[in-house]
Order: sequence, then C-alpha cells, then structure tokens
Amino acid sequence: MIQHWIRFLHLDTVRFGTIEGDKIRVFKGDMFDSPRRTDIAINLAEATLLTPVVPGKVLALWNNYHALGRKLGLAPPGEPLYLMKPPNTYLAPGATIRKPRVADSGAKVAFEGELAIVIGSTCSGVTPDSAPDHIFGYTCANDVTVNEIIGRDPTFPQWVRAKGFDTFCPFGPVVATGLNPAMLVVRTLLNGEVRQDYPVNDMVFSAAELVSRISQDMTLEPGDLILCGTSVGVGSMRPGSTIEVEIDGIGTLTNRYE
Repeated sequence: MIQHWIRFLHLDTVRFGTIEGDKIRVFKGDMFDSPRRTDIAINLAEATLLTPVVPGKVLALWNNYHALGRKLGLAPPGEPLYLMKPPNTYLAPGATIRKPRVADSGAKVAFEGELAIVIGSTCSGVTPDSAPDHIFGYTCANDVTVNEIIGRDPTFPQWVRAKGFDTFCPFGPVVATGLNPAMLVVRTLLNGEVRQDYPVNDMVFSAAELVSRISQDMTLEPGDLILCGTSVGVGSMRPGSTIEVEIDGIGTLTNRYE
C-alpha cells in the first residue's frame, strides 16, 4: 500500500503524518521507527508543508542515466559518482529558490529534476539484496546547479560549490512508501512546459545498487537522501520562473526561482 508521509507546521508546531484525502493523519514518535497513529486529523489546507524529512546528508549522483551519458559522450561509470549537498541547500515545497550572488555576473542557474531515495534505517556495507530493507521511500528533488562554476578553474572541479548555494536542493512534497522505483517516470516542467520526461529504469545503478554501493563508503542514516541523478532535458531558469518536478505516485514538487 502506498502511503504519503509529510512534515508540516500547524499552529506553530512541527508535526508529521500521512495524507488521507484532503486531511493529514497526525502521527507521533519517530517517522522511521514505529510511528504511532493518533486520532488527530488536520485539514491539509491549514498546514504549511516543510521538507518531508531533515537529512543528515544529501548525496547527489552524476552520470547515472544512460540517455544523458550517450548525449554527453560519456561511458557508463564503473561505480557511482556522487557529491554532497550541504544542509543550507535544503528547501521546502512551495518555497523560493534564490538567485545566488554569483549569478549576477551572468552565470546560468539550471534545474535538474530527480528521483530521491529516502533512507529509513542505518545501513553500512549492505548487499544489493538487503538494501531495499533500508529504503523508507522516495521523493521528488531538484538538484539546482550553476553549471559554469564546475569547470571554471581547470585545476579543481567545483561540484560542491556549483550545487551548494542556499536553497539549491528543494525536495518533497512527500515521501511515498510502497513504490517500485523501476516503474516511475520523472517529469520536469518549466513555467508549465515539459522539459524532462524520462524513465527511472534507465538508471545505470538502480536504487538498491546505489544504497548498497554508497553504504560501502559511508554509513547511511534514517532521513538521508540519495538523489539518483538526472537525464536529458536539463535547462536554465530565469528569475520569475516556476519549476515543477512530477513523479506519479509521489506528487509534484513546485518552487519559484527569484
């Protein structure tokens, strides 16, 4: 059964729960460890959505889709290639992606619609077969990037800086559990126009493989996010734009860029 988990603000209190129609069923305890269902239901319209989880770390993949690799003339990597996005990048659904100061010099700011894995339990050195047991669910993400910064200095590729500006990691609006990620399609719309429309099953490394391989390098904790990478159709945003990342079964992540 698919469930949609959210974090939200209501009457100055941060809570979490599941969406039931136009209401939120409030839970208590820990979302990742035997959460307790209550009898409290709140109108969804009365809540302010927050990021559905608060990750200790966000890992973002590069060159993890065959179609984009072919377009860029890149061979599939032999192992996951990833970077980290810092906590200052985390942004809630409906909040505003802010134009970085460096963009005043004419640098373009790009959207990258992605599927994100939400870790549900601590895992270190797990196998691909057991990795799904450590996945809580999936959410939508936008790996915002100032592409021109990456190769600006030929002695040091600046991946973290290019993707680490304030507000550069919107994700949400929910964490969906009970989904088969291989059946999902990611669509990204800029001002209502579809710019990306690609199947998740084109990934070089599947969700289970990503969790397994990355867990060989570092311990993954509940709430951590793995952004699975993006495919063809990445483009730049102008201030005043609306960017939407849609994944059936999860929902739509909507943010303005100003």
